[in-house]
Amino acid sequence: MNNQPISQGEEIALRIDDTNLNHHLWDNNGTWWIHYTVYPTPVTAERIRHSLKTKNVLQARDRRDRILGELLSHAGKLAA
Repeated sequence: MNNQPISQGEEIALRIDDTNLNHHLWDNNGTWWIHYTVYPTPVTAERIRHSLKTKNVLQARDRRDRILGELLSHAGKLAA
């Protein structure tokens, strides 16, 4: 699993559903994880998953928002 931020030239796919407060999150046996997809090349996709190391959904949302904000600030471009 690649735990590095996205590289120059990679695209990130973020489809945020405003009706789902837990977008990009999932509860794995009580611990919250974030997941998203990057495209290192136009023909490959890589799913990224990180443990947020919390059992608290509010804390998980805050950590997710910080991670996604950082990704977007470093992203080469968003996938269509």
